[in-house]
Amino acid sequence: MKKNEDSEIKVFISLRDSTCSECGENLGRKAWITLDKEKGALCLSCADLDHLIFLPSGDAALTRRSTKYSTLSAVVLKWSKARRQYERQGLLVEEKGLELAEKECFSDSEYREKRRERASIRREALDKKYVQRFADKIRELFPGCPKGREKKIAEHAYLKYSGRVGRSSFAKELSKEAINLAVLAHIRHIETHYDILMAKGYDRHYARSLVEDKVLDTMSKWQR
Repeated sequence: MKKNEDSEIKVFISLRDSTCSECGENLGRKAWITLDKEKGALCLSCADLDHLIFLPSGDAALTRRSTKYSTLSAVVLKWSKARRQYERQGLLVEEKGLELAEKECFSDSEYREKRRERASIRREALDKKYVQRFADKIRELFPGCPKGREKKIAEHAYLKYSGRVGRSSFAKELSKEAINLAVLAHIRHIETHYDILMAKGYDRHYARSLVEDKVLDTMSKWQR
C-alpha cells in the first residue's frame, strides 16, 4: 500500500527492550520507535524522523502553532499501566516550525531566552572538533554544497551518531559512506518534497522512490 489511511505519524516510547528491525541496533528500554506493519519496530533514524525536535505537552498554543508551521510532525505516545492506554507526551516538530511558533507565543525577551537555552544544550552536546572535521570533509567531497550547509549537516550527523554504540565508531571514521549518507538525508528533507509526502501518509520507501531522482541530481551538482 503506497499511502496510509491514517496519516498521523506516531512515535512510541517503548517500555521494553527494542531492536530496530532495519538497522539491527539494540535500542534498549524507553526507546523512541515507530511501528512498521511489515518490519516491526524502527528507530527514529531509520524512520526518517531523527531531524525533528521534541516539544512536550503542556503549552497548547505553542503546540498548535508548531504543528501549523511544521511540514512534518509526529505525536509521541507512552503506555500508561495505570490507565491501560497510550497517553500523549508531546510532539516531534521541525526546528523551523518551533522557532516560528515561539516568535508568536513569547515576547522578544522570552523568545530570546528560549532560543539561548536550546542553543546552549545543543552546544554542550556537540564535539566541536569532530563537527568541524566532518564539515570539512563534506566540503571536500561536495564543493558545490551551499555555504554553511556543511556545518548543519555535520552537527546533525554528530547528534545522530553520538551515544550509539553500533554507529558512533562508523561515523567518526569520517568514511565516504558516512558523509554520503549524511548529505543524502539532508537533501532528501530540505531539497525535495519528501517530508510533505511523509506528512500525507505515504509509505516512506515509496516516498523515497518519488524523490530519488531529485536527490541524486542534487548530490551530483554539489559534487562539482
